[in-house]
Amino acid sequence: MKSVDWPVFLLAFGGLILVTLPLVVSPESSKEAIDFIYAGLTLYLGPVYLWAGAGSLMFVGYLAFGPYASIVLGPPGESREFSDASWFSMLFCAGIASGLLYWGGIEWAYYYSAPPWGAEVGSPEAILWATSYPLFHWGFTAWAFYALPTVAVAYACHRGGETSYRLSRACRPLLGDRVEGAWGRAIDILFIVGILGGASTSLGLSTPMIAEGIGVLTGLNPSFEMQIWIVLLCSVIFATSVYVGLERGIRVLSNANLWMALGLIAFILIVGDTGFILKMGTASIGHVLQNFIAMNLWTDPVLDTGFVESWTIFYWAWWIAFAPFVGLFVARISRGRTIRQVILGTLFLGTAGAWIFFIVLGNYALSLELTGSLPVLQILEDRGGPATIIAVIASLPWPMVSLSVFCLVAILYLATTFDSAAYTIASGASRELGSGGDPDPLHRGFWAVAVAVLPLSLMGIGGLQSLRTASLVASLPLLGVGCLLAMSLIRALRNEVSRTS
Repeated sequence: MKSVDWPVFLLAFGGLILVTLPLVVSPESSKEAIDFIYAGLTLYLGPVYLWAGAGSLMFVGYLAFGPYASIVLGPPGESREFSDASWFSMLFCAGIASGLLYWGGIEWAYYYSAPPWGAEVGSPEAILWATSYPLFHWGFTAWAFYALPTVAVAYACHRGGETSYRLSRACRPLLGDRVEGAWGRAIDILFIVGILGGASTSLGLSTPMIAEGIGVLTGLNPSFEMQIWIVLLCSVIFATSVYVGLERGIRVLSNANLWMALGLIAFILIVGDTGFILKMGTASIGHVLQNFIAMNLWTDPVLDTGFVESWTIFYWAWWIAFAPFVGLFVARISRGRTIRQVILGTLFLGTAGAWIFFIVLGNYALSLELTGSLPVLQILEDRGGPATIIAVIASLPWPMVSLSVFCLVAILYLATTFDSAAYTIASGASRELGSGGDPDPLHRGFWAVAVAVLPLSLMGIGGLQSLRTASLVASLPLLGVGCLLAMSLIRALRNEVSRTS
């Protein structure tokens, strides 16, 4: 633990205690406060989040196709540390976490019941919007949020000479030596808070879903105690990964997880209504591309249904809260790639992977609803999201086998989230690791436990709203940090070009 930056460590841990304690001591009052905070922030700051999404997409697009696109993130002639397949699998597993398995099958159902853009419930137009919005929320804008800190930190560490994977160090071109003092520590603490908020949403959504699946498989009650045991199981998997290192730990977990998930998706595509899934998916992609700019900036000012606040702003806040975590992790594994390769790989491969899940799993569930094979909407209303997604998976042939594979994939995704989040937080709370160094295993282990505390507390008071608010509050200060990163990166790139010319 010699490399730990103790001021950052203690302040971040103290902040976690201050947030978690009220949730445990007074859950009812905490829930009321959480609802109030979410409503206030989305009412007044909603357009800011929408412009942040559009701005991030335009900024990384400029980097990918502008004068700096061919700059290598590393010394000249540096070879890539990981193969393209391993790089993508680690990027994808870190970027989408386990939330994709939760939302992939049921997100359309929420939009079907309360469609946007004034569409009539149950109409063909409502169905098209319902299958298009998940692709939008998990598409190019989401991955643009990730690409910005990825390139900023990768450039600072692999080419700019920084020896620590910290957001503050990537701001040195703008802030100078102030990154070594209070300014730098404030940025790093905000980054850790963002990870805790974003990870809380992912873990808080996925753990009840896994518990529901295990309950169906074993006949046990999917209680809160079972959710705690699931988190402990993921911690054991994580601990094993810690001690074998990044190369054999996260990489092996991510590769195995991605192939199992793709196998499950291929199975669903084959045994489901393949024609409907492909036709609906194609129509949804066309609809998103046709309306992409409008969807990015739509605030629903006339009808004011709350759709944008409940969904688009929630997702943008979640991605912003998660972006430093994904950015630092992907920066660590992107040594030797050009700026264009990192950005286009993140945007297009990440989007394609997420779209495959939503098109296959989501449209399979939609086909069950439309044909009357499974009352998906009724189950969602009566029993909630976790029970609904498990019911969808259980409708597949060989339901016990399908459920077992699904739960295993979800557990591995959860463990990968633990592993990657703890790795990134520990890196951010360490002093000097070197360009290819790893944080102390005990340090990573501590943050793996800490990452589990907040979502368990939020699950204890219940409700999706609590998880939404965790992301929203955590993301708010990171909006400013994102602007600092963008300005610092541009200054550093301009300085390099002026030196070489």
